[in-house]
Amino acid sequence: MASTFFNRLAKATTVSFGGQTKSTFGAIAAVTGGISYLYYYSSPNLAHLEEVKIEGSPKVALNPDKWVEFKLQDTARVSHNTHLFRFSFDPAAKLGLDIASCIITRAPIGQDAEGKTKYVVRPLLDMQNFDLGCNPNCTCCGICRYTPISDPDSKGYFDLLIKVYPEGKMSQHFATLKSGDVVEVKGPIEKLRYSPNMKKHIGMIAGGTGITPMLQVIEAILKNPDDNTQVSLLYANVSPDDILLKQKLDFLSASHPNLKIFYTVDNPSKNWKGGSGYISKDMVVKGLPGPSDDTLILVCGPPGMMKHISGDKAKDRSQGELTGLLKEAGYTEEMVYKF
Repeated sequence: MASTFFNRLAKATTVSFGGQTKSTFGAIAAVTGGISYLYYYSSPNLAHLEEVKIEGSPKVALNPDKWVEFKLQDTARVSHNTHLFRFSFDPAAKLGLDIASCIITRAPIGQDAEGKTKYVVRPLLDMQNFDLGCNPNCTCCGICRYTPISDPDSKGYFDLLIKVYPEGKMSQHFATLKSGDVVEVKGPIEKLRYSPNMKKHIGMIAGGTGITPMLQVIEAILKNPDDNTQVSLLYANVSPDDILLKQKLDFLSASHPNLKIFYTVDNPSKNWKGGSGYISKDMVVKGLPGPSDDTLILVCGPPGMMKHISGDKAKDRSQGELTGLLKEAGYTEEMVYKF
């Protein structure tokens, strides 16, 4: 059963740090400098952690070349089909996650004839480029890509927001995990290299759990007093109850004038005050920064939404041709990034 504290995190309770109000997830945790880093030794499939003393080098928990085990600390329910998972690691280490990056996880699916653990890997999986190309309803492999939503500087833990699909092998595996269980992780996998003030205005279009990379970028901007980037988010969901971390998003928007959020849902409730229906060209024009060299539009969501908004990525998982509403609204491929 999830602890009271972690359930509060799922509801995005806010706390105060050093006179600055922050959401609990967005709390900045100072990482103490160390004289060691993590040395990874293992079979080709799994890395364990061993401390090696080298002056001036911080510990890093993640490894882009090896599978590393992380222990589940706690879970909390966020919506009827989405859960928050907190994994722990050595608090003297830093996670090693850049903005905007994700990780990949894998789950065992049984044993082979020799009794060794086996994993199903998508045949077209490009491990060199770390891009699974999965859609949210993927059922064909035991490896998935997720974007941590906790502050990369958080000390000793990271959080994953995961929607549990009825036929999703990995998400179903996550749903069975109990405190103390481990998940194997590889990363980080850099998607978009964000730097402060790289654009004057960033627009975002997200659907469902596509909010996770957006939240990663949003919090990086808002926690940096020297970053003056304006952010506009269009967030689409099936119903008001499906809006993930809405309380947290509303708090961030209310406390930061450079963040504007517009919600739209397919099935509005009687008292719903946001938008209704799919994201439209009118919503894009009114809710996002106009086409400009100082504009960047980020898009992340299920395949149908991606096709409607921007077009999906190419078969080789490059950005591909820009189509959909964003092209109709005058944006160019240089102004759009598809997660």
